[in-house]
Amino acid sequence: MSEETKSLNFIEHIIENDLKTEISQDKLRFRFPPEPNGYLHIGHTKAIGISFGLGERYNAPVNLRFDDTNPAKEEQEYVDAIKEDVSWLGYKWDKEVYSSDYFQQLFDWAVQLIKDGKAYVDSQSSEAMAEQKGTPTQPGVDGPFRNRTVEENLDLFNRMKAGEFNEGEHILRAKIDMAHVNMLMRDPIIYRILKKSHHRTGDTWCIYPMYDWTHGESDYLEQVSHSLCSLEFKPHRELYDWFLDQLVVEDKLRPKQREFARLNLSYTIMSKRKLLQLVEDGVVNGWDDPRMPTISGLRRRGYTPTAIRKFVETVGVAKRENVIDVSLLEFCIREDLNKTAPRVMAVLDPVKLVITNYPEDKEEWLEAENNQEDDSAGFRQVPFSRELYIERDDFKESANSKYFRLTLGKEVRLKNAYIIKGESVVKDENGNIIEIHVSYDPDTLSGSGTEASLRKVKGTLHWVSINHAVKAVVREYDRLFMDESPDSHADKSFMDFINPESLKLITAFVEPSLTEAKLGERFQFQRLGYFNVDYDSTSENLIFNKTVGLRDSWTKEKPKTESNPNQNQPKSNQPQRKAIDVIQQFGKKYTNLPDAKREKIKADILELAEHVSYDELEPLFGTAAKKVGTRIAAMLTLQVLLKNGLERNAAINEFVEKGLEDGNALLADEALEI
Repeated sequence: MSEETKSLNFIEHIIENDLKTEISQDKLRFRFPPEPNGYLHIGHTKAIGISFGLGERYNAPVNLRFDDTNPAKEEQEYVDAIKEDVSWLGYKWDKEVYSSDYFQQLFDWAVQLIKDGKAYVDSQSSEAMAEQKGTPTQPGVDGPFRNRTVEENLDLFNRMKAGEFNEGEHILRAKIDMAHVNMLMRDPIIYRILKKSHHRTGDTWCIYPMYDWTHGESDYLEQVSHSLCSLEFKPHRELYDWFLDQLVVEDKLRPKQREFARLNLSYTIMSKRKLLQLVEDGVVNGWDDPRMPTISGLRRRGYTPTAIRKFVETVGVAKRENVIDVSLLEFCIREDLNKTAPRVMAVLDPVKLVITNYPEDKEEWLEAENNQEDDSAGFRQVPFSRELYIERDDFKESANSKYFRLTLGKEVRLKNAYIIKGESVVKDENGNIIEIHVSYDPDTLSGSGTEASLRKVKGTLHWVSINHAVKAVVREYDRLFMDESPDSHADKSFMDFINPESLKLITAFVEPSLTEAKLGERFQFQRLGYFNVDYDSTSENLIFNKTVGLRDSWTKEKPKTESNPNQNQPKSNQPQRKAIDVIQQFGKKYTNLPDAKREKIKADILELAEHVSYDELEPLFGTAAKKVGTRIAAMLTLQVLLKNGLERNAAINEFVEKGLEDGNALLADEALEI
């Protein structure tokens, strides 16, 4: 078996086999069939990626077909939003089609089913029909109207179409087998009466086809070769084929339904009905609220098409349902924005820093690199003065050796500027620090080339000049739900798990270059995370949405939910393994893992690295060349320490250089990140 064949997913294997035995490549056609009853969410991206991805792989057309057979829930707003989302993801469809395009043909085929004795009008209540349908282990029984004559059925069906009856009075059912082992085959409904205006056909119709009747017949009319659905439609495949059996002719291609596992994401709701409830109840501010898992919400939050497509690709195509950790999605956007987002300085929780030996009337404009990951990004000028804002968390009056930030009596570097030393603090009457006084060494300006400027200190802080700072609103978003599976509890509503801290409004100060930022533009606020300019922002009122932090902090900070009494609790006297030891263990198997698992382990290593000191890490720099996985784990850990303010030294530079020169692409890629 070739390497290319091994890499195919099971759907591609099916298609490859069909190309060898049944159809030619020019007959391939796929479709993405959303119902326009809500906005697309992250779960839909898998179905989109599979169908459009196959179109790209085989150079085959893909239809965007709206399953608009329920006018009670569908709106043009949703049609427009779906088209925008699919386009934004970078996909192009061949034909824009609608199930409503086929209403007349579907009606005509239903009439033919009646004439062939394969459909009938049932006039029972829904309760009576449900009772007669039986159970999975008990066969159903025939209803009293099952043996109506063809003439009576035709008359009633035409009168249903003419609007003579109220909703619920009659339905049209396929006449298959009430004792069938598959309950979906027990005379399924084909048409129901709905006296609602349709967003495209208006009041032309008052009877509408059911999905199972519409699905396969629309595929057939469009000559879709492979109708790809999520796993919940697998039991429907038998009915899909039965309907096609009644109308397929020999000289036309017969569609083939195949199923894949849908995308389930932790801490996320995927039901459009429940997402609509969040909107209608005012829990969120619309379908595009950045806390929503909708594509429009992710877009507004600052996610990129590249990150979402990478996420779908990493998850892969599977036959079994599973839940993907949302941290993998967050990892993908971090990876993308790390390469593309310009670096800027912003302070979200400011405390005043005064450089006591810096001239009061002096002002400098210092050169700052826009993105060290992108050589073409260039530089910008940032203003520097005697009084600055720094993050309150970047200072402690006293701290241990693992604290790389500012404290009294120790030195740190101000990013792109000077080395400073903590001297004293000013406190208010309640003992809160309101000013930090420091001294600076004027010979240590970054990039000046002086001997003093090359002096190494362990920490680097970001800052904003108070005289030049621009006030901005930062919307800091967290996960909307506190439970990994909020809609899986029989005794509780998913609404019980809403995170009350999912949105915080922060008044921040940013560097003046951001007054020129464009709507939707993405930035890395250095040492804080990734942010983008919200659509509500103006030059007079800057608003930024937090896309994601630099690291996954949820694992250690997530709110505690009720513990499972059956879950084994660790004993309090059990020794805890050091983070560096767990990282080494992860490293041993790192290079042998499949892509999706490796991405998850990578995220775990980056999280654990928050609890590692440089003294613990440095011995791993001498790891033997053949232990590539351990060296990769060390490189990942080093990335975190450097982002947290650790200054480079000769040992670090040597370790990174060896990684860049290594023949293993995974190691070289991580070294390149540094």
